[in-house]
Amino acid sequence: MPCTVRRVTVAEAARIRALRLEMLADSPLAFLETLAQAAARPHADFRQRIAQCATGDQRAQFVADVDNRLVGHAGGRVRPEDPASTLLFAVYVTRSCRGTGVLDQLVDEVASWSRAAGRNRLVLEVMEGNDRAIRAYRRLGFTPTGERNPYPGVPGLFELVMAKQL
Repeated sequence: MPCTVRRVTVAEAARIRALRLEMLADSPLAFLETLAQAAARPHADFRQRIAQCATGDQRAQFVADVDNRLVGHAGGRVRPEDPASTLLFAVYVTRSCRGTGVLDQLVDEVASWSRAAGRNRLVLEVMEGNDRAIRAYRRLGFTPTGERNPYPGVPGLFELVMAKQL
């Protein structure tokens, strides 16, 4: 499937917002925001958030586009506790595109951006029990660090920390 992965632009904020709402509807526990919270946020706020991720080397978001339809998303940001690493966050691929290589392309794009910024390690957090995602990240070279973090706002849920050297 021909897929283009690129950094977000402010001009497509409405399309990216629609993808964000899809992400939250599809995987409500995978992201640190509820569908209701995202839907209630004013478009101007969302647009500003996209603008902050469209340029620079501290924070970035990338989207996957197939036939002019956004089918995936991945973000990266400097880890405050480890400025030599990039936190890979908000990774999502539309159900119909899972297993087609879109995930690989998104992670590769975040990795390239991270390397260009001088950071040679990607770190991610994935919900315990999300075995499909854990297998996919292992396939991409991520390994568990041994760390587990409580999932914010949901007692008893934990995220595994995985990392990959670039």
